[in-house]
Amino acid sequence: MSFQRVFSGAPWETDVGYCRALRADDRIFVTGTAPVNPDGTVHMPGDGYAQAIRCFEIMKTALDELGAGFEHVTRTRMLVTDISRWKDYGRAHAEIFGDHPPTTTMVEVRALIHPDMLIEIEADAIAPTS
Repeated sequence: MSFQRVFSGAPWETDVGYCRALRADDRIFVTGTAPVNPDGTVHMPGDGYAQAIRCFEIMKTALDELGAGFEHVTRTRMLVTDISRWKDYGRAHAEIFGDHPPTTTMVEVRALIHPDMLIEIEADAIAPTS
C-alpha cells in the first residue's frame, strides 16, 4: 500500500504531528480542517457560513494535491460549537457538494482549538489511482 501526505503549513501540524490529508491507495482522509487564514488568524469570527466555506477552501487544496475533488468525497464530519447555526454550516456544505452530496454528521462540541472558531470539518474520499 502506498501513502501520500500533504501539509497545509498550519502550525498545529508540526506541534501535534499530523498532516492535512493522507492518501492510501484510492482512499483519502482529510483531517479536521479549521477556518484559518494564510496568516494564521481565524477567518471571519462570528460568521458560521464564511468559516465553513474557508474550511472547504483549505480542504480543496489538499484534495487537489492528492488528485481528487469534492465529487470524490464520501463522508464529512462537521464539529460545531453552536448547533443552532446549523443552517449556515449546512448551506455552505450544500453549495460545495451540489450534485455529489456525501454522507455527513454534524455534532456540537464544547470548544475548538481557538475560541473564535465555530466549525471544523473532516472528510473521507475515494478517488481513482493514477
